Amino acid sequence: MSAPNKSYDPVEVEALKPEEIERMRDEALAAFAAAGDLDELAHAKVAHTGGGSPLALANREIGALPPQAKAEAGKRVGQARGVVSKALAARQAELEAERDTRVLVEEAVDVTLPYDRVPAGARHPLITLSERIEDIFTAMGYEVAEGPEVETEWLNFDALNIAADHPARGEHDTFFVEGRDGGEGTTRAEGSGGGSGVVLRTHTSPVQIRSLLDREPPVYVICPGRVYRTDDLDATHTPVFHQVELLAVDEGLTMADLKGTLDHMVRALFGGEGMKTRLRPNFFPFTEPSAEMDMVCYVCRGESVGNPDRPCRTCGSEGWIELGGCGMVNPKVLVACGVDPNKYSGFAFGFGIERMLMFRHNVEDMRDMVEGDVRFTRPFGMEI
Repeated sequence: MSAPNKSYDPVEVEALKPEEIERMRDEALAAFAAAGDLDELAHAKVAHTGGGSPLALANREIGALPPQAKAEAGKRVGQARGVVSKALAARQAELEAERDTRVLVEEAVDVTLPYDRVPAGARHPLITLSERIEDIFTAMGYEVAEGPEVETEWLNFDALNIAADHPARGEHDTFFVEGRDGGEGTTRAEGSGGGSGVVLRTHTSPVQIRSLLDREPPVYVICPGRVYRTDDLDATHTPVFHQVELLAVDEGLTMADLKGTLDHMVRALFGGEGMKTRLRPNFFPFTEPSAEMDMVCYVCRGESVGNPDRPCRTCGSEGWIELGGCGMVNPKVLVACGVDPNKYSGFAFGFGIERMLMFRHNVEDMRDMVEGDVRFTRPFGMEI
């Protein structure tokens, strides 16, 4: 058995020679000094301090040396690696300071400059929704009709078969601009007939009457607009709100046409083939037969009904949400507009756009729509 090789000189290992260690150290220092930014320094760091760097590989050679030779070789390599680490830290500090100084210069904001930027605006969501509804029906061949907001009682009430003693004609529900005697500010609602008084329209139905008076059937119009009621402003009511009403008068129209039109509308507004409507019997002076229209809940699609494991806050687990009134046009209304009820029939419906906005976008307080706060309108954007 041979004796230990006590005369083995570590400098005979090429990677551990003093000149080689110095060369590796100097190359690392030069690479760090040449790095122009932090990204280049990161690459140099991996190349000269990583596990595959020359100094790391030389350090591995020490393990093959005899015990009496390891100390000197380890000291030599350790000193070189220490110098490299200090140089790396110093250069990194320099480059970070340069970066921070450059950012302060390049991204500086002169707060004394005049403010000339126009803040991002937004269209009011009621207008956007109204126009979307108009688009749905104009695509079906309907015409958008408009009329004045100050109307005669005859157009607002009488032509719609609303009797003189109907509660809607009282001052508790209607803003009267001019009474029968022509006195401004009078709120009497007595009598009927053309020119009996001037009111702020309580619905957009007068536009339907004007459309029938101005056009020969067939008539297909949609009537959006602002209306007025003597309601107090609260979370669910406002004295000024928006309605959209539809009128179709043609030969052979039936409740089936009305139902199909309603179904198409709710599918277009709320999406999904599962959306549908239902009609519940009701009474309105201007339609006969009349109905309240409901749409299936757009959140639960009716699946919350009788299902305690899946309650729905939107519809109260009833499965349906009330939209508004509808029905076949009363023949008396057709006669008042000069349309032959024996030849023509029609259907109509109407609903509040504010209420529809609350449904579609989970708006909880109607006052947000009228207070003019841009924080309410901006999330709806600039959809045109």
